[in-house]
Amino acid sequence: MSLVRYNSVVNDFVPTSFSNVIDRFFNDSVARSGGSTAYSFVPKVDVFEEEKAFEVHVAVPGMNKEDFKIDLNEDRLTVSGERKYNKEKKEDSLRSIETSYGSFSRTFTLPDNIDLNKIEAEYKNGILEITLPKDEKKIVKANIRVK
Repeated sequence: MSLVRYNSVVNDFVPTSFSNVIDRFFNDSVARSGGSTAYSFVPKVDVFEEEKAFEVHVAVPGMNKEDFKIDLNEDRLTVSGERKYNKEKKEDSLRSIETSYGSFSRTFTLPDNIDLNKIEAEYKNGILEITLPKDEKKIVKANIRVK
């Protein structure tokens, strides 16, 4: 299943290969480094494969369930939304912001064995959980005997 790219979590700041440098270049937000006025970020995602379903967990704390848009277009699932910065506090009290704000969008290519009519999403404790049930009628694995 090609949902996400492998990223080493051993050291988030030092690239372990040239491929990792290229991935970080295209995945990290230019806006966070001051390159644009429209802020964006890339939320972290965990993907699990269970016997009867795949689960996609998107880490987006501080949002409401109404802030998400989940689209299904053929074999692509797109999760997008916006985490707005609340400027109610005095700017004088601000010392550091490490939390990501702005808009985001993540797209995943789904395997052929997903039952598209039974996909569910739930937001709890800062994690958007998307359950992608497998269609038991579609077989994507088989053992082929060599003659």
